Amino acid sequence: MGEEGRIVQSAEDLTVPLRVPAEAYISPDYARAERDRLWRKVWLQAGRLEDIPEVGDFLTFDIVDDSVIVVRASETEIHAFHNVCPHRGRKLVDTPPGKRNARGHRRSFICGYHGWTFGLDGANTYLEHQEDWQGRLCAGRADLGVVQVDTWGGWIWINLAPDPMPLADYLHPAAGMLDPYGLQNMRPRWRKWVVFECNWKVAMEAFCETYHVSTTHPEFMEFGQFRGWARNQGLHSNIGYDAPKGQEEDSGKLRLGAGEDPRLTTAEMQNFTWANANTNTTRKLVDVANRLKDELPEGTPAAEVSAYWIGTARKEDAERGVIWPTVDPQHTAQAGTAWQIFPNFQIGHAVNNMLCYQARPYGSDPDKCIFEAAVYELWPEGEAPETEWEYTAPADWPPVLQQDFANMAAVQQGMKNVGFRGAQPNPYMERSVASLHMNLAKFMGTGAPEAY
Repeated sequence: MGEEGRIVQSAEDLTVPLRVPAEAYISPDYARAERDRLWRKVWLQAGRLEDIPEVGDFLTFDIVDDSVIVVRASETEIHAFHNVCPHRGRKLVDTPPGKRNARGHRRSFICGYHGWTFGLDGANTYLEHQEDWQGRLCAGRADLGVVQVDTWGGWIWINLAPDPMPLADYLHPAAGMLDPYGLQNMRPRWRKWVVFECNWKVAMEAFCETYHVSTTHPEFMEFGQFRGWARNQGLHSNIGYDAPKGQEEDSGKLRLGAGEDPRLTTAEMQNFTWANANTNTTRKLVDVANRLKDELPEGTPAAEVSAYWIGTARKEDAERGVIWPTVDPQHTAQAGTAWQIFPNFQIGHAVNNMLCYQARPYGSDPDKCIFEAAVYELWPEGEAPETEWEYTAPADWPPVLQQDFANMAAVQQGMKNVGFRGAQPNPYMERSVASLHMNLAKFMGTGAPEAY
């Protein structure tokens, strides 16, 4: 085990030092091949169900050369179709300039070129001079092409393959581990996207490990240690923090501040996180943390501070109609802080909020990607804010994320250096990076990590 140059093929192989070739990040040929070998074969998160609540509501999702329309056809049915007219190939729904995607409401879809019209079930309902086709426009030739679609966690998932594996099988074991958190009940606080100067894999890998925290975000080290683990989970992976016995919650996102007085450091960390990241917490958690110094005596053990902070926030949220799910601490320890859903979606979960990242190629350019992030939380019924995907320049994102952006652009350039021998991820803390490339290689036929 660990012999030089051995190709990594199993989860057990990921526990040793590995080298990940730069090909997957910088090769134009690799980037072009991803369209057919990867993106047209995997399940992709395409949007949230709350974005299409009424019959006739639709949204679009683009990946490289492909565009998909997702529409609510009835109270219980979601359909997805290739966003292209079967007549002459015109895109049916155009993305407005400067927008991430199109979103709206229609009773039917009408091609702007020749007027072919399609119902919410994708069937052609009108075309001029149909008799000119001599009765040959049958067997679906005039209908929209169907895209496989399913739902989980409040998200809409699409797959461009004609007969993919069921979504439930694809998401195993991630879905089962995340179901207790009730992600479908959360609604976005903010949603941002940007076209960024790095490969989509560089973008995703900036957030799938904790090894970078002490250097990239040194200000967080004032509040505690952030040593974490990463584990392969089949196609997927997850990450979490090491935590002492009795503080299993600290394996997850709701973390206690360290130091001699965790009442104070927890408040400091919560305030810093809210102001500089606006992620991984809620206003209620911040407010309760700020009262810890007044409501708990000095010298209260860390485990008791954690229990009081989380318990009080849970109780006060319930009083305003925000009900947190109950998750066993041992499950929290196993679920960790975030799941990387292969290939390009990350869910950073907690019982009352989540932070999600997604990155997609920018055409076939290996040096660019569409990067997006969204923060969700639980809201009282009817009080969730109305949010849209907002294009935000890198310098206008929260400061902590700007620190990550600086790495992303520099890594993309550095990997082109003739002296770069390939990435060498930490086998314990960055195993998710190697896991991603092991699974990518199974689709792409190249770029597998090698043991050394």
